Amino acid sequence: MTHATPIRRDARTDHLTLALRLGTLGLPVLPLRAGKGPVGNCRTCADNACGGRPNMKTPGPCACPRPCHAWAAATTDSTVLTSPAWSTAWRVAGVVGYHPGGAGVTVVDLDDAAAVAWARAALPPTRTVATTRGEHWIYSGTMRSVNGVRPGVDIKSLMSYARWLGPGTGTLAELPDVVRTLAAKKPTTARPVPRAVTVPALVGGGQCRHRSPAYLERGIAMAEQRITDAPSAIHATVYRTFLAVLSAHGRCGCLTEAHIARLFTAAQAKGESPRHCTDAWSNAQAALGM
Repeated sequence: MTHATPIRRDARTDHLTLALRLGTLGLPVLPLRAGKGPVGNCRTCADNACGGRPNMKTPGPCACPRPCHAWAAATTDSTVLTSPAWSTAWRVAGVVGYHPGGAGVTVVDLDDAAAVAWARAALPPTRTVATTRGEHWIYSGTMRSVNGVRPGVDIKSLMSYARWLGPGTGTLAELPDVVRTLAAKKPTTARPVPRAVTVPALVGGGQCRHRSPAYLERGIAMAEQRITDAPSAIHATVYRTFLAVLSAHGRCGCLTEAHIARLFTAAQAKGESPRHCTDAWSNAQAALGM
């Protein structure tokens, strides 16, 4: 991650100029609102109509030619940044954000003085950027993003974004194991790899009709094919397919680790990340009350 001299941001009209400059330095950028939430860069996704996570921090099942908001939209492509579809977004943007993971870095976001004091005692020195309440410590290397790894400390890297606050000071250091360990200790309900589903037994202990190998195999194969054949809206297709599989097979104990792994593999072959797969599976379970 290479920075040039500090770039002035005196008015909102400067946001696109700043974004284009950062793009030439290898930072994938995106427009953020004054409250730091992503801006929907097309009319279809305005006001989070495509169903992303709250504040559009995670992209929804967008049907646009490419993801147009949140971290997945961050780009260095000047053609995209200056396109008509993005013009409104830059007019309403309050700040410029970037995707740390896309730039090959990890940001340790220290939200207050106590967190900064902890970092100075526990972490190796690296490039630092002052924020309104604390500091960003930036390391070379990427990892999964996790919020709340300790009081006042978030980790922003892959599948996340950070506000651009200037190039900072100090020499960029390699991402240390102590930061990776913080993320590993953070409890999470999302499974990093496919897991077998724990489901309730049939009421009355009846015979499971899905224990016919052919019946279950046909259902899993059809689900794999549905995902594989999807021409667009992959997020939505994966979720709906997972929902259908769980609706048909999720309450009788038929699904195994191998079945779920096949579905996740099909989804990842279409470009879904492991995190998106686990989120879609968990959301489908929640929708069915499992």
